[in-house]
Amino acid sequence: MDKVRKSINKIINEYLDQEIETIFTRPEPEFGDLSTNIALQLAKKLNKNPKQIANDLAELLSKELSGIILKVSVAGPGFINIVLVDDILLDQLRADVPATDRSEQVVIIETNNPNPFKAMHVGHAYNSIMSDTIANLIENSGKQVHRVSYHGDVGTHVGKSMYSLLKYVDGNPDKLNDIKPSERNSFMSKMYSDGAKAYNNDEYTKNKIVELAKQSFTRDDPIYQQVYEMCKQWSFDQIDDILKRIGSKPVERKFLESEANDEGVAIVKANVPDVFTESDGALVFQGSKHGSFDNVFVSKQGIGLYGARDLGLIKLKDQYCHPQKSYIVTAEEQRDYFKGVIAAAELCMPRFKDITVNIPTGMVKLSTGKMSSRTGDVVEISWLFDQIAAAIVDRGGTPNDLFIAGVLRYQFLKVRVGGDVIFDINEAVSIEGNSGPYLQYAHARASSILSKANNIPSSISNIETSERMLVVKLTEYQDVILRSTNELLPHLICTYLYELSQEFNRFYEKNRVIGDSRQNQRLFLVRKYANTLKNGLHLLGIFAPDKM
Repeated sequence: MDKVRKSINKIINEYLDQEIETIFTRPEPEFGDLSTNIALQLAKKLNKNPKQIANDLAELLSKELSGIILKVSVAGPGFINIVLVDDILLDQLRADVPATDRSEQVVIIETNNPNPFKAMHVGHAYNSIMSDTIANLIENSGKQVHRVSYHGDVGTHVGKSMYSLLKYVDGNPDKLNDIKPSERNSFMSKMYSDGAKAYNNDEYTKNKIVELAKQSFTRDDPIYQQVYEMCKQWSFDQIDDILKRIGSKPVERKFLESEANDEGVAIVKANVPDVFTESDGALVFQGSKHGSFDNVFVSKQGIGLYGARDLGLIKLKDQYCHPQKSYIVTAEEQRDYFKGVIAAAELCMPRFKDITVNIPTGMVKLSTGKMSSRTGDVVEISWLFDQIAAAIVDRGGTPNDLFIAGVLRYQFLKVRVGGDVIFDINEAVSIEGNSGPYLQYAHARASSILSKANNIPSSISNIETSERMLVVKLTEYQDVILRSTNELLPHLICTYLYELSQEFNRFYEKNRVIGDSRQNQRLFLVRKYANTLKNGLHLLGIFAPDKM
């Protein structure tokens, strides 16, 4: 359909003798397949009556694109309505593979970044689902995608958790063996929360936690080392398990802050005073000159902070796969921080210019408000799993991880990247309205219709009026996938699939399929619809069931 629009747009531009992007919308069925108000937009600029412009364009389009356009009409003050030739729609319908870039570009994307020594919370799951879906879109376009993760295994947050953990074991690390695997996520959440609160209680405790944070780099105390390694492994086991439960693909490489630290510190020190300046012994990047804020990359004690480690990570990623693009999906509140990191990286290592891209997301809000990791008061993802499962049971359903992942992913992905997600559990599990279960049920319903047929044709040669709107909507799939991929906006697919399922419902209410004289043609449309739903849901990482 994109090629059709471009052909029409080309004729309009030739008439106007200027480049202008014509926006097309879908009119009511009785008016046609495409509509544009370009004549109304240009009337003042051309000093002409909009209806006259519309009539001129209608005549020109009918003449020049007779193989594409069946009919052009002008309505109201100057709306141009276009009916396409059936064969054009049918050609679009037969094209199974979306038109995509297909370049051989190498892309790396961080798809799972929760830190060990904390419980994985809802915000972590949101960013993981969003980045995993963006990776799906990029991969679908033919690019070589490397899914990786980056985890903070050193630093202040480790010190906070270790403060509580060392108090808990009281010199006997074997006490940790009493914690059941099913309780470890909540246990680690409590340890971090207690440590975070203790950090703010008094100066003595704060200094003790600072020392424990420094020790995360050296780990020269045997008890510290044993507790650290055991709890870090617990954390990664939990992270990997939750990654499966939310339907995200596994990562191929885990990068750690501890390995990025030395690389980053070396980069910073090598770029003093050209990029970094010394201030009270610390090395500072003047990010305020680059749309960010002034930020300490290396402390006066010579320890690399977040910025230095992120510089080291950029270098490690390059050593790993030499990416042409590197995507990092983070919360909106880190936008300015990453502006500074990216600016510093490009000044220190010009060969990495325009490679790293930060994609900021909004917040996830529940009834308790947004989740905070710094205070330790978080909504664990395991809690949300349980709430979704309970809501499914309340509606007479049987919860499993595939369906829970579908609920979670769709509720996150249907919101435009950067917008806040207001997570309503009852809305999320409903089989009515714009939800994951609604689309899963829609696919199961179509599969049920297809199961009653013996033979389904591989193509059709004509369209009836009552089938036309479904056909037109089906032909939009390629354009939606292309735009969603180019702009990295998964919500466009969600919106399209929901609108498509509504269009199918209208079609099915008016048209008998099995036993009708047009059974074969309509079975083809039902199968095309089911496959389109399945492919779209697959890109979103959502299971499309044949039965529900």
